[in-house]
Amino acid sequence: MGQPFKHRIEYPSDDKMYYHAYAVLSDKNWTVSRGIHLDETELKKQMSELPIPVIDLSRAKTDRIQLAKEVVHALENIGFLYIDNVKGIDFNKLFKICQWFFGLPMETKMDLTRKNFKSENHNLYRGYFPVVEGEPSRKEGFEFARDVPADDKTVSPNNWMYEKSVWPEENGTVAFKEFLQNMYEIVHETSQEILRLAALGLGIEENSFEHLFSDKPCSTFRIMHYPPWEGKPPENAIIEDGKVVTTPEHMDSDFLTLLHIFNYDGLEVLNLDGKWIAVPPRSNSLIMNIGVTFSRMMAGRFKATRHRVLDIGIDRFSVPFFLSPSFDSDIGVNFMSKFTSNGPKHVPEKFGPWLLHRIKHEIKYFEYRDLPEIED
Repeated sequence: MGQPFKHRIEYPSDDKMYYHAYAVLSDKNWTVSRGIHLDETELKKQMSELPIPVIDLSRAKTDRIQLAKEVVHALENIGFLYIDNVKGIDFNKLFKICQWFFGLPMETKMDLTRKNFKSENHNLYRGYFPVVEGEPSRKEGFEFARDVPADDKTVSPNNWMYEKSVWPEENGTVAFKEFLQNMYEIVHETSQEILRLAALGLGIEENSFEHLFSDKPCSTFRIMHYPPWEGKPPENAIIEDGKVVTTPEHMDSDFLTLLHIFNYDGLEVLNLDGKWIAVPPRSNSLIMNIGVTFSRMMAGRFKATRHRVLDIGIDRFSVPFFLSPSFDSDIGVNFMSKFTSNGPKHVPEKFGPWLLHRIKHEIKYFEYRDLPEIED
């Protein structure tokens, strides 16, 4: 890789300021020398306006090392980036797919909803969820995953994170299931390419993150509709300056998220000054952000950034893909410790139980609030 270059490594401390160290990366090994480098004031200055960088995947073959460094820089400092030139996505058709599904009669959509919304249904984790009045999140969604073979002996029958996806009946106007399953594979492969670039930019083997997703990832593909508020929204949806959210501020819990917002405004991210910055729509691009899982496995070096969605007064659609490891993946691994022999001790922890506890008991997303516990 040529001349050694320096990277900042961050070790979390009480969710406040990170302890900074230098890692000098060379062709052969990492060495770490501890010491405070960038203080909080300097970090805030760097991120004061939070520019969203653009990663052009068409450069992955012609300018791969430089592109990899740009990916790492973005993930270290912002945690959000645009991804251009993802091959194979028909964004116009994707929009029509969203319109078709959310235009279905409510009773048709409710046939696909989770058991906690319709007791006679059997799906618990995926499928459709409706708008719930009184919630600050004003959204409805449909989600699915890769199906795991029914005879897979490694999956507990009580593990409904691997339940079979449900699908609407199609009337011949759209190939809903086929199109979305193909989209899943496109964005999954895009996520893996970004992770390969991130690994290259860190100076480690490109496949360093691959094992987390090679066997039954728990990733979720979702299409979403945000109807505008009608009448007075609940108090917990009203924020500063009288603005109203359709999704309150949060950090994603997954490894990373790939998102398309079509041509809609409304998405905002929080910078280190505590200032909300708009993320403008970018035609034919994906938006990527880091999730808490990836950030914690990188000892905070890669940023999981708080974000929210504002009510824009009209119907809004978006399509997120939440990349997640397999249920049994060990997310107690600290990659910074592994690659540098410095940092927090490895404390084994399975991804599935950790995620379920977080979304049900800590964040309490309305669509997951009534999930049963998974039996061992």
